[in-house]
Amino acid sequence: MDIKQIQELIKFVHKSGVNEVSIEEKDFKITIKTNQAPTVVNATIPAAAPVAMAPQVAAPAAPIAPAPAAPVANPAADESNYITVKSPMIGTFYRSSSPDKPVFVNVGDEIKPGQVLCIVEAMKLFNEIESEVSGRIVKVLVDNASPIEYDQPLFLVEPA
Repeated sequence: MDIKQIQELIKFVHKSGVNEVSIEEKDFKITIKTNQAPTVVNATIPAAAPVAMAPQVAAPAAPIAPAPAAPVANPAADESNYITVKSPMIGTFYRSSSPDKPVFVNVGDEIKPGQVLCIVEAMKLFNEIESEVSGRIVKVLVDNASPIEYDQPLFLVEPA
């Protein structure tokens, strides 16, 4: 399973309202849990079905950076002119590449498309999240080393 398939599975789990999904193949196992209220789904899936739907792909040796989160205008009245940068995956949010390194961006920093804003660790892979917009960081919405959800707001950006 590649990172794109995992992201699609996360989206599916989020939209379906299922509380937990586990998939196990020969050399790969993934469990996705949500904090939503449990939804009971009784289904029997033949063992060959997951293999038929998702072709088996060897896990990549090096981390692959996913597409950055699509910025969306924040609906809050006092922040309506800001762009919200959201997490493209579930994982752990880091503001720097290691504890002894400086943070990627601070409040007040000017950013441009392609600039690394943070790192999200997911399944032992460190994914750099890059900006898709130009502007100035107005607010960092997540604490360093905190667990984050898919589509969770990470930064507020004032567009340039």
